[in-house]
Amino acid sequence: MSHAVAAAPPVKDEFSPFQAMADRFEAAADYLKLDKGVRDVLRTPDRELTVAIPIHMDSGELRVFTGYRVQHNFLRGPCKGGIRFAPDVNLDEVRALAAWMTWKCSIVGIPFGGGKGGVICDPKLLSQGELERITRRYTASIMDILGPDRDVPAPDVGTNEQTMAWIMDTYSMHVRRTSTAVVTGKPLNLGGSKGRREATGRGLMFAMREALKTMKDMPAQARIAVQGAGNVGGIGALLLHREGHKIVALSDERGAIHAPTGLDTPAVIAWLDEQARQPKEKRKFLDSYPGEHLTPKEKLLEIECDVLVPAAVENQITSRNVDRIKARLIVEGANGPTTAVADEVLDRRGIVVVPDILANAGGVTVSYFEWVQDRMGYFWTEEVVNARLEQTMVSSFAEVHSTAKKCGVSLRKAAYILALDRVATVYRQRGIFA
Repeated sequence: MSHAVAAAPPVKDEFSPFQAMADRFEAAADYLKLDKGVRDVLRTPDRELTVAIPIHMDSGELRVFTGYRVQHNFLRGPCKGGIRFAPDVNLDEVRALAAWMTWKCSIVGIPFGGGKGGVICDPKLLSQGELERITRRYTASIMDILGPDRDVPAPDVGTNEQTMAWIMDTYSMHVRRTSTAVVTGKPLNLGGSKGRREATGRGLMFAMREALKTMKDMPAQARIAVQGAGNVGGIGALLLHREGHKIVALSDERGAIHAPTGLDTPAVIAWLDEQARQPKEKRKFLDSYPGEHLTPKEKLLEIECDVLVPAAVENQITSRNVDRIKARLIVEGANGPTTAVADEVLDRRGIVVVPDILANAGGVTVSYFEWVQDRMGYFWTEEVVNARLEQTMVSSFAEVHSTAKKCGVSLRKAAYILALDRVATVYRQRGIFA
């Protein structure tokens, strides 16, 4: 395959996550011939909340943080989506992520709408006590729109099981009863589900496996470059290694390692897990990993490989680097890693992209399983969770792939067509309350 394709020129708003979501939404809505009113309903968030979070820091200083919660759509059920703590959180990003959650839940057929939240802060610069105070005050500030039948948060960038435990406890204390189903991604002792931590990486593995089945001349042992070494990239890399594939590159927030013949992936992940248990001031990253070839982390996307897995953050494959992508298959572990402009170039080059709203839907699928288990008070074995996740991912990929073939479009456009059609159908059946 020739790689000598000129990159698309940068355009205004290329890096706006909400604009990227809107462009893809409009393309699918055009195919479905949705009228303007229906488009406005499906595109417009149902509710947006911005809150001030005043916190006493450990130093005694009083600081005010800003938090958001966007509920994009209630048509198919309670809103569902993560909460991220990061210094670059903004309302545009949260709106886009909430909308992507709506389409993601629709694709895998679970009865949720999309929601997303965030707090502008840098967790790496905050103590455990400061993080707890921010989380609890944020939860108290959005209490009125949370609940197992209203909006069910989950972990995202910068948050984890402990964050969810604080949210659950704060909510439970306010409603005067233990309400485990108000969040997912909790510790097992507090109503978490077995298999939830690995779910997004495992779902990504299933999506990649199904995509490889549809492609000609791909090796049985694919060479895979993974951007991101957390719950999605790190776990996904380990699971793909166990399936017999070669992880040739892996990166985290500080650096990347590259071995053309394949990394010792279990050893790398074990080293990263050990570092994660270290105090913040002693923690090391992949730029300090011993014995492997270091490469600039921004160059990982351009490494020679069969499959590229961007599993970090949004806006990674753009007009600035898309012409240097060498993979034949991209499986999006992150939300929004490819801009709409870059998407057009990839499509012209014949590079197959399994879109984020399908490829990383394993997390929300097992979050749904956790919510179901909490509500009925009966918990499944990990084998049952993983089997039901596999069934969901395999059938969802098959539906998206079938739609792509029938409509003559990319997997991304097919996923949006399928998702929008299902949500629009529910809207027409429910009608407008007035």
